[in-house]
Amino acid sequence: MARSSSSALSLLAKWLLVAAFACVVVWAGWTYSRTAKVQRGAGLYAEHCATCHGAQLEGQPDWQVADESGVLPAPPHDASGHTWHHDDAMLTDYIRWGGQAVLDDMGVSMTSGMPAFGEILTDGDIAAILGFIKSTWPDRIRAIQAERNGG
Repeated sequence: MARSSSSALSLLAKWLLVAAFACVVVWAGWTYSRTAKVQRGAGLYAEHCATCHGAQLEGQPDWQVADESGVLPAPPHDASGHTWHHDDAMLTDYIRWGGQAVLDDMGVSMTSGMPAFGEILTDGDIAAILGFIKSTWPDRIRAIQAERNGG
């Protein structure tokens, strides 16, 4: 009986070891995939967004004050800005169609200097950029923005 019990424990220990290893492999793959997507988004952000919104997502100075032509400077995308106040669909449209098209569609009387990137960036590119931006936000802000997306 002791031998049978010992064999069962040995088998259980081996099974638990295999299960733990499988969990580590899945976690590592998920982390690598997530990291690769964030890195891709960072590169796309640097190429297409940083000129206006800042290399550190800091936006332009006095971004809440319109210039002489009535256009607001590019806002920050870090936690100090308002990007996280919007859901992903609105942000994606803003990037794809440009700010003015989206504001006009919403009936908002404001002039936007945000150009359209729909001819340049794919939906996957836009999602990667947004993923990079979100990765810089504190957990609390990511959670608030996730609620705006229904989750």
